[in-house]
Amino acid sequence: MTELQKLYDAILSGDTKTAVAVTREALAENADPMELIGRYMIPAMDEVGRLFQCEEYFVPELLLAARAMKGSLELIRPLLAASGLQPAGRVVIGTVKGDLHDIGKNIVASMLEGGGFEVIDLGADVAPERFVEAIQQGNANLVCLSALLTVTMPSMRTTIEALKQAGVRDRVKVLVGGAPVTRQFAQQIGADGYSEDAPGAVALARQMVAAL
Repeated sequence: MTELQKLYDAILSGDTKTAVAVTREALAENADPMELIGRYMIPAMDEVGRLFQCEEYFVPELLLAARAMKGSLELIRPLLAASGLQPAGRVVIGTVKGDLHDIGKNIVASMLEGGGFEVIDLGADVAPERFVEAIQQGNANLVCLSALLTVTMPSMRTTIEALKQAGVRDRVKVLVGGAPVTRQFAQQIGADGYSEDAPGAVALARQMVAAL
């Protein structure tokens, strides 16, 4: 039998090769995909988030852990889809129009995926219309907007206005973040929440989904 604790340890240490190997072996032995996610993978990512907030882990460790989690999820996702199991929530995420920075957004997307969410990543420099389209097509209930430049922060407001005009604003919770973004700015533009880091974004997303 596969020692499943190795999956937790591999994600925590950012060892993609081992994480994928253990996942593949466990699935070959008919392990429950949801048990792998719920008992080992999500707790590992939660611990990664805790270590980051304690400043024991930094961005490189976050990226490595997220990559290991993603490798395992790629093996599990088809099984979840076939079983009809629902994700924790459906998230549309992107860096707003005019902003090409995506490292922070990528970390948040990976952490959300590691937290059991289905993530639709639109990339960087995303026009408001693309967010609207993704929400409608993906039946999303969360939208995450990222900006790294002060000059692109107004695009967050424009995107939220576009959601209103398209009639989808009431359907989703909007979370914003990025280096220049503040909680006060989030309130000013009508966002539902703000987080200064990826682990915080995952925790907030869980709260938002629970409240829906």
